[in-house]
Amino acid sequence: MTDDQRHLQRAVALAQDNVLQGGRPFGAVLVKAGEVLVEAVNQIHLDQDPTAHAEMLAIRHASQQLGARLEGCVIYASGQPCPMCLGAMYLCGVSRVVFAASNEMAAPFGLSTAAIYQQMTLPLAAQPLPVEHLAVPAMQALYRQWKALHAPE
Repeated sequence: MTDDQRHLQRAVALAQDNVLQGGRPFGAVLVKAGEVLVEAVNQIHLDQDPTAHAEMLAIRHASQQLGARLEGCVIYASGQPCPMCLGAMYLCGVSRVVFAASNEMAAPFGLSTAAIYQQMTLPLAAQPLPVEHLAVPAMQALYRQWKALHAPE
């Protein structure tokens, strides 16, 4: 059995346990250099927090250990990451993602996020969720201030 298979099987086992605890069938394992740093499960049912996905919680906990950048880390997830989780993975620099169940597999159970992926490919004006840009001139100055304070030396 490869490391990928072993870590992915652990993510699935976490998901199975979460279902037995009243949660959704999602688990995640975050690994760096072959070492498991974090295991997490979907906790929406506990926290009433719609962002409490297994992958998001794994990223949050790993970031507390390593900082906001997670280069060199791999996330193993029981299900295909939703757009929110995938966006977070890009933002923190996760190096790789491996998942067990695709959106196609999850669709008959109401667990697919394929429709959200599809909506997000549309131009903002065509998306069903109204997203509006209202320019605030002070933001230009704020961005300049941030860059001046945080520019690399």
